[in-house]
Amino acid sequence: MRSRWSYIAWICVFSLGAFRTFCVPGNEVNLLDSRSVIGDLGWVAYPKNGWEEIGEVDENYAPIHTYQVCKVMEHNQNNWLQTNLILNQGAQRVFVEFKFTLRDCNSLPGGLGTCKETFNVYYYETNDEERRNIRESQYTKIDTIAADESFTELDLGDRVLKLNTEVRDLGPLTKKGFYLAFQDLGACIALVSVRVFYKKCPFVVRNLALFPDTITGADSSQLLEVSGTCVNNSVADELPRMHCSAEGEWLVPIGRCMCQAGHEEVNGSCQVCKPGFYRSALQTKSCSKCPPRSFSKVEASTSCQCEQGYYRTESDPTNMACTKPPSAPRNAISNVNETSVFLEWSAPEETGGRKDVRYNIVCSKISTDSGQYEPCGSHVRYLPQRTGLKNTSVMVMDLLAHTNYTFEVEAVNGVSERTAPLRQYVSLNVTTNQAAPSPITVVKKGKTAKNSIAVSWQEPDRPNGIILEYEIKYFEKDQETSYTIIKSKETDVLVYGLKPSSAYIFQIRARTSAGYGGFSRRFEFETSPYSVAASSDQGQVPIIAVAVTVAIILIALVTGFLMSGKLCCIKSNTALLFHRRCGYSKAMQDPDEEKMHFHNGHIKFPAVRTYIDPHTYEDPNQAIHEFAKEIDVSCITIERVIGAGEFGEVCSGLLRLPGKREIPVAIKTLKAGYTEKQRRDFLGEASIMGQFEHPNIIHLKGVITKSKPVMIITEYMENGSLDSFLKKNDGQFTVIQLVGMLRGIASGMRYLSEMGYVHRDLAARNILVNSNLVCKVSDFGLSRVLEDDPEAAYTTRGGKIPIRWTAPEAIAYRKFTSASDVWSYGIVMWEVMSYGERPYWEMSNQDVIKAVEENYRLPGPMDCPTALYHLMMDCWQKDRNSRPKFEEIVSLLDKLIRNPSSLKGLVNPSNRVSNLLVEHGSPEGCVFRSVEEWLEAIKMGRYTELFMESGYTSLEVVTQMTLEDLRRVGVTLAGHQKKILNSIQEMRVQMMNATMPI
Repeated sequence: MRSRWSYIAWICVFSLGAFRTFCVPGNEVNLLDSRSVIGDLGWVAYPKNGWEEIGEVDENYAPIHTYQVCKVMEHNQNNWLQTNLILNQGAQRVFVEFKFTLRDCNSLPGGLGTCKETFNVYYYETNDEERRNIRESQYTKIDTIAADESFTELDLGDRVLKLNTEVRDLGPLTKKGFYLAFQDLGACIALVSVRVFYKKCPFVVRNLALFPDTITGADSSQLLEVSGTCVNNSVADELPRMHCSAEGEWLVPIGRCMCQAGHEEVNGSCQVCKPGFYRSALQTKSCSKCPPRSFSKVEASTSCQCEQGYYRTESDPTNMACTKPPSAPRNAISNVNETSVFLEWSAPEETGGRKDVRYNIVCSKISTDSGQYEPCGSHVRYLPQRTGLKNTSVMVMDLLAHTNYTFEVEAVNGVSERTAPLRQYVSLNVTTNQAAPSPITVVKKGKTAKNSIAVSWQEPDRPNGIILEYEIKYFEKDQETSYTIIKSKETDVLVYGLKPSSAYIFQIRARTSAGYGGFSRRFEFETSPYSVAASSDQGQVPIIAVAVTVAIILIALVTGFLMSGKLCCIKSNTALLFHRRCGYSKAMQDPDEEKMHFHNGHIKFPAVRTYIDPHTYEDPNQAIHEFAKEIDVSCITIERVIGAGEFGEVCSGLLRLPGKREIPVAIKTLKAGYTEKQRRDFLGEASIMGQFEHPNIIHLKGVITKSKPVMIITEYMENGSLDSFLKKNDGQFTVIQLVGMLRGIASGMRYLSEMGYVHRDLAARNILVNSNLVCKVSDFGLSRVLEDDPEAAYTTRGGKIPIRWTAPEAIAYRKFTSASDVWSYGIVMWEVMSYGERPYWEMSNQDVIKAVEENYRLPGPMDCPTALYHLMMDCWQKDRNSRPKFEEIVSLLDKLIRNPSSLKGLVNPSNRVSNLLVEHGSPEGCVFRSVEEWLEAIKMGRYTELFMESGYTSLEVVTQMTLEDLRRVGVTLAGHQKKILNSIQEMRVQMMNATMPI
C-alpha cells in the first residue's frame, strides 16, 4: 500500500512543478489557491485515515501540499475531504479548478474489482464562519470528475507526466461563503492543487471614461450595464456605459466623454491647450492655433481674443479670423428721372476680411422753412430696400420735385456696430426734376339725390408743383367701357344726369405743368331711390299696390314651406331666385359630414370599431362589398399617370358623384391579364382601408369592380409620399411643423391600434402628405407589397419584412404587435427629423440586425430636439412591453406642441460620434482628391456640374465659399446649404491642423 502512495507523491512533485509557471488572467480573482499556502492546508478529512495531506517539494525545492487517497484494496470506501471556509467576496458565480492524478485500475495487481476511477465534488453555502461539521446530506453536488489521463506503473518508470485539470462553476451564490468537499469512493488519486476564483471585468479607461473593476453576474449569459466616470477635465451629456459579460470582458460601449473646452485628448487623458492655442467645446478634438488677428496668452483657452481694431460677432465661429469694418463704397453715381433717383456704386476696396458686406442709404433734404437738412420722411420708397442692401444699387422713388437731396451710401459688415461712430460712407448731392403729382388718396361723397352725387377730394400728398386742374372719370358700375370725364379747378364737383338707385364708380387725378398724375383708386357711391310720394302719376298706385300684395303672398308661401322643412331653395330653371342658409335634414346631409358631430367646438369621431380581417371571409368578394362602396365608372375621369404599382398604374383624376361637387382622387388600376388571386390581393387592401375612418388614415372613396380595369379610388394627396416630400424640402420646415406631422401619424396609428389592426410596414414611404401638410397612414397591403419591396429582406422563418423599420422580436419570431408598430414609428420619427435620410444608411440588412441585437441605436439627427430623440429611444426599447403606447405618444407630442420651449434643447452632435451608426460622410482625416469626390461623399453629388460651371474646380477654392457663393452657384435649399457649409468648415479645420507646426 505504501508503494502506491509513493507513486502518487512522485507524480505530484512533477505535476505541481510543471504548473507553477501558470499565470492568472487579469480578469480572474483567486479566492483560494492551495499552491500559494505556506504550511499545512488544514483541510478536514473524514474518516481520518482516508484522505492524507502529503507535504513535498517541487523541482525548485518549493514546498507543496497535496491530498492523496488510495484505499483500493478495501471495500465500501467513502472518504471525504472538506476545505476551509471560502469567502466569496461578493461574487455570485465562482469557478473551481483542480489538478489531480489518478491510477488506472487495470494496472493494479490482480485488477481489483472494487477500484474506482472517479471522485465527486460538493459544496455547502453558509453565513456561519465557525461551522465545520456538515452532514453529508447537506452538501450540494457539483459534478462527478473522471480523469482524461490515468497513469500506470509503467508510466512511473518512464517518468511520463499525466496531470488532469478540470474546471467547474457554481452559482448563483447567495451567502457569505462556502465549503468545498471531495468524496472518494475507492480510487487511487492525488489532489495536486485546488484553485477557486471568480471573474471580473478589470478596471479600464475607454473613451475618456473610467470603468471600475466589476464582478460578473450570476447568470452565464448576463450582461451587467456599468456607468463610467469621466476622467479629469472631461464631461458628457449622456454618461458613457459599457456592459460586463460573464467572461469578464467589456462589451457594447455606449456614449463617451469629451474633453472640456480649453483641453484636448492626448493618450486617453485631457490636457490643457497651450498659450497661442484654444479649443471650443464644439470645435475639433484637438487644440487649434489661434486664427489670424487673434491671440491667447493663458493655458486652457476656449477662444482667442481679437487684436486691437479687430472684432468678431457673437455668431462668428471661434475658428474664424478677427475682422474689421469695411472701407467706404467707391465710384458712387446717380441718375435722376423726375422724382426718382437711381444710385449705383462700387464695393469697398477693403471688406475687413468678411463676406457679409451690406449697404445702408441715408436720405436727407433741405427744408424750405429753415434751409437746413432734415430726414427725407417715410413717404420715400426704396427698391429693393433702404438698409441691408446686398447689391450695389438702389432706386429711390416718390421724392419731391425741384428739391435738393443728399444721399449717403454707407458700407457695413457684421462688426461695424463695434465702431458705430466711425461710419464709412460716400455722399452724393442730387436735385430732382419737374414731375407729375402723386395720386389722390382721399375722395368723399357729399349730398346725394336720385340723379346726382356731390363728390369732394383732398389735394395729392405730393403735388410736385401748382395744381392746374382735376380730371373726374365716372361710370355706372359694371359698365366700365362707357364712361364720362369732366374737369374742375376746385376740389369738389356735383355730377348730374345719373340714374336713381344706381351705383357709380369715381376716379380722380390732378394735373400740373409736368402733366397728369395717376388716377386714384376706385370709389363707389350710389344715387338715391325713387320717391313714391313725389310721383304725380296716380296711375302707378294700383300697380304698386298689386306688387306689394304679390310680394306679401310670396313671402307667406315661402315661409310656410320653410316652416314645414320641405323648402330650402327656390329655383327657376338654372337661375337662383331666392336662397337662405339650410340646416341639415337627414335626407340632405352629406354622408361624410354625417360621420362627424360637433362637441364643445371640436369634431368628435364615432366610437372605434373592431377591425375584421378580410381573409376570414370564405368569399373575398363579400368583404369587398361589405367594406368598400361600388362606384360607377362614369363618375371617374382619369387625367394623368403619376406612378406604377404592383398590379398596374397609379393615376390622378376626378370623382363626380351625383349631387356632389367634383373632387380630385387617386386611382389605382389593375392591369389586364390578371389572375383571380391577383384580383383578390389587389382588392384586399380596399377591404382593409374601407374599415377605417380617421383624418390621419388615407380615405377610401370606393372601388370599381363591375367594369375593367378594376380600380381602387382614394383621396388625392398632393405632396405624395412623406420621404420624397421631405427630401425635396430639406431644411424648409420649422420644428413645430415637423412635430405636427409626427403627431398626425401617431394619431392615425393610435386609431389603428385601438381597432386592433397591426400595420407591420410603417415607414415614411407609406405616409402620404396633402397640400396642408396633413400626414396620413397608407399602404395596407403588406402581404403583397413586401414581396417586391426593395427594403425587404428574407428572414430565417420565411417571408419578407422591412428590416430597417422592424422590431427585433418581429424579425426573429415574426411577432407583429402594436408594440412592433411603435418601434417602426420611432424609425419614422428619425426619418422625419433627418428629412428623409435612409435609416442605417448603407449598412446591409444583416449588419442592421446584428447592430440592433447588440443594443446599438440610430444616433440623433442633426438639430433634433432632445425630447424627440428620447422618445425615439423609448420606441426602440428591446423589451416590447417597455415601449410607449401610441396614446402616450400622442399625449407627449401634444405637450411639446403646447410648450415649444421644450423643443429648444438639441441633441449634442458630439454625443453621436461614439455610436457605431455615425453619420455617413468623410472619415476623420480623409483627404478628398477632387470637388466631385467631396460632393459625392456628403451626398450632394447633384451639384457637381453647377460647381464646375461656376469655377469651383479645386478644394482650395471651395474652402473660401460663403452662403452667398452657394446661392449664386444654384444651391437654394436651406438644408443643403447648411450641410455643404458644415462640410466646408470641417475641411478648413483639417487644412489648418495639417499646416500647424508640431
